[in-house]
Amino acid sequence: MITKDATEVAPAPAPVPPAADRRPRGKHRAWDEVPRWQIYVPLSVYLLFTLIPFYWILLFAFRPAGSTSLVPWPVTFEHFEKVWNERDFAIYFQNSVLTGVATLLLTTLVALTGGYALARFDFKIKRGFMLALLCTQFVPGALLLVPLFQIFAELKMINSLGSVIIAETVFQLPLSMILISGFIRNVPYSLEEAAWVDGCGRLTAFRIVVLPLLRPGLIAVGSFAFVHAWNHFLFALMFLSDQTKQTIPVGLNTLMSADSVDLGALAAGGIIAAVPVVIVFAFIQKWLITGFSAGAVKG
Repeated sequence: MITKDATEVAPAPAPVPPAADRRPRGKHRAWDEVPRWQIYVPLSVYLLFTLIPFYWILLFAFRPAGSTSLVPWPVTFEHFEKVWNERDFAIYFQNSVLTGVATLLLTTLVALTGGYALARFDFKIKRGFMLALLCTQFVPGALLLVPLFQIFAELKMINSLGSVIIAETVFQLPLSMILISGFIRNVPYSLEEAAWVDGCGRLTAFRIVVLPLLRPGLIAVGSFAFVHAWNHFLFALMFLSDQTKQTIPVGLNTLMSADSVDLGALAAGGIIAAVPVVIVFAFIQKWLITGFSAGAVKG
């Protein structure tokens, strides 16, 4: 007869701790165990040095002329009225918007077609062409000012916004084409083939199937081209001599002279120049990050 003691179940073994808990003793603590002050103190110092210049600009822009207060009170808009009405910043703003939007559209359109060719077609000089595109990023724009000026002079485009738009587009195209081609490679080629089987041509399949999936990449490329054209100073300074054709960066330069600098007007002009860019990035930052990361996966 089997006794009760013989039928007793043996005690279950002790549970094995998960791999994450079996850390060797004496090692450095993991990142999640770092004291919070070691993270927050450096970030706070960095944030302080970043925000102080912005506060200083706001202080000079909204503080009355001649005031030495460290607080912009009472708030005044006299500097904004001065630069907008007396210093022709309304015209500069309009020219900058026109230049930025035109550069955005041209860069996106040409980069889209060129990027598709790089992503979907194979040709003998493809590697050499890609290398040439990368090498152009190391050529400073100032190095090409003289030949560009001669070309635009022959085309009678000096003192025209078209010269600035073309120059900005040409300098934005290499990086834009590389980003767009990398993004198109992430779109499965089988989607286009399925559209061809259904009777679509290559252009129709691209427009219906591929183009909607490229929205983050197009937003990233277009916003980068717009911001670069909006902030660029050199081309507008060299190719535009008429004050009514100047852009905001050149307009800011006119606020500084060898004898004196109107700090209030300069700060107000800087805020006018920065606000559109901040608004654009505030609305498209999600698409911008997605587009650049996706375009950089394959190249």
